[in-house]
Parts: sequence; C-alpha cells; structure tokens
Amino acid sequence: MTRLLLLIDIQRDYFPGGRHPLVDPDAAADAAARLLAAFRATGERVVHVQHVWDGPDAAFFAAGTPGVEFDPRVAPDGAEHVVVKHEPNAFLGTGLEALLRAAAPDEIVVAGMMSSMCVDATVRAASDLGFRLAVAQDACAAPDLAYDGRTVPGAQVHLAFMAALDGTYARVADVDALAAELAPAA
Repeated sequence: MTRLLLLIDIQRDYFPGGRHPLVDPDAAADAAARLLAAFRATGERVVHVQHVWDGPDAAFFAAGTPGVEFDPRVAPDGAEHVVVKHEPNAFLGTGLEALLRAAAPDEIVVAGMMSSMCVDATVRAASDLGFRLAVAQDACAAPDLAYDGRTVPGAQVHLAFMAALDGTYARVADVDALAAELAPAA
C-alpha cells in the first residue's frame, strides 16, 4: 500500500507568540514531526500545505511575516512539494487535486492545523473527490472557540471534529499507529 503524507498549515502563527495560537500546538507539531520522519524513512511522498492570507487585513499568515513560515520541526526538505493556498479547503484554487491524482496513493494521511477549519475542510473535500484518508489525530490542533456567549475549549473542539470525521470521511488514528503501518514487513 502506498501512502502520502499531507501536512496542513503547521505554521508559526499557530504557536505561542504567533498571531493566532492554538491549544497545545507544540504537542501536535512534535507528533507531526514523528510522522514526517517515518514517511521520510520509508520513502513515502510528502506534501506540505501553506496558508497565505492575502490582503492588508490579514489577521494572521500575512505574506512576508515570520508567522506564515512552517514550524521548523516539519519544514519541507526541498524535495517535498509545497502547495500554497488562500482558503481553508486546500483544493480551492490550487493544484492539489492534480498533484494527488498524479501521485495516486492508496491512502492520504493528514496532519495539521486547525482541526476545526483547514484540516476538516480539506479532509471532507478529499473524501468527496474519492480519496481514501486517515487523520493523525494527535498531530492536529484546534483553538478555543466562542459561540452564543460560551467558550468551547480547544481540546473539546478537536475531539468533536475528529469524531465527526472518523468513519465517514476518514479513519482517525494516532501517529504511532499510523507510523507503525509504514514499517517494512518482517
């Protein structure tokens, strides 16, 4: 089985000191780095998605700022594709679908930020396009969200979105389980 790792928006603005820090992004980035190392070790393909918010009113991910850069733990190695997007869904206005169709993986493994926005939108779109998906749940992070005068903690937001994706749009698993599947057969 061939797999492709799709890393979505693991960028500096989502970390402490950035313009839009998430809940526990360092733990998610550490897990994503372990998964990335496993993919690189087995020679499986890796695609990085980078969100760039165009326009002078960019709340975060503004072009030319440090916050738009990839976290160093998961930065592309030069041989890996980078898809730049301007919308939550990484397929809108990009060549991602053509890239994935050409790579023709049996499964796309997704990790990234935010669970409740870009990861969710991209996984649902990929599923609608007929791709088979797995989401590395511990390599994703979400923010606290406010609605109707209440705050929903980021950990709860993340769990709710993983629960909604699991089984219908993707299989949701931990990084260690997904990395173990990459190990060569004995």
